[in-house]
Amino acid sequence: MATFEKGILGGFSGKVGNVVGSRWRGKNIMRSLPQRGNYTPSVKQEEQREKFKTVISFLSPIVGVLSNYFGNPQGDKSRANLATSYHLKNAVVSTPLGMVMDYAKVLISKGDLRGLDTGTLTAGASQALVFGWQDNSGQGKATGTDQLMVVAYAPDLNLFYTNLAVATRDATTATVTLPDYMAGLEVEVWASFSKPDTNFAAISTYLGSVTVV
Repeated sequence: MATFEKGILGGFSGKVGNVVGSRWRGKNIMRSLPQRGNYTPSVKQEEQREKFKTVISFLSPIVGVLSNYFGNPQGDKSRANLATSYHLKNAVVSTPLGMVMDYAKVLISKGDLRGLDTGTLTAGASQALVFGWQDNSGQGKATGTDQLMVVAYAPDLNLFYTNLAVATRDATTATVTLPDYMAGLEVEVWASFSKPDTNFAAISTYLGSVTVV
């Protein structure tokens, strides 16, 4: 048995493969399962393992974003823990080729701030992504100085691009230039707003996929 302070996405509770995670006296505990001879996991157990692997692999590169902007910590559950739980329940699906993420249900942030209204996405020249939206300042706690954050994911490379301060809400348009190596690739894109210097954010919007020019 071992204790640990931080995993890739924080402490976890439950069984993953031959490792069990739990919380005991305020500490994260990991222990291995006892050997069971010719034990064969059930189809459902194998499916859950594959879901977990798929979600962790997908979320790990953006754990910094999730740790800042995905809801509010609940007891021992960090924002990253909450993000993992959400995606396990809602954003991973089984296909004939295995488990895959449902990009339309992926969230990069989750909160009570007003999100994008009528958000648009187009591809511009020289690896540019062009964003548009309506200025909904004054609705709820939205203000013109809220910052637009953008996350783009290239499935072919399994790589993310993130920019957490692209423009202010009242700008209504912004351009992001992706790295040269993303040229010609299809990327999945999400956007959201956050309050500067806080963890207060909106529920992110999936803007769809676009081929980088």
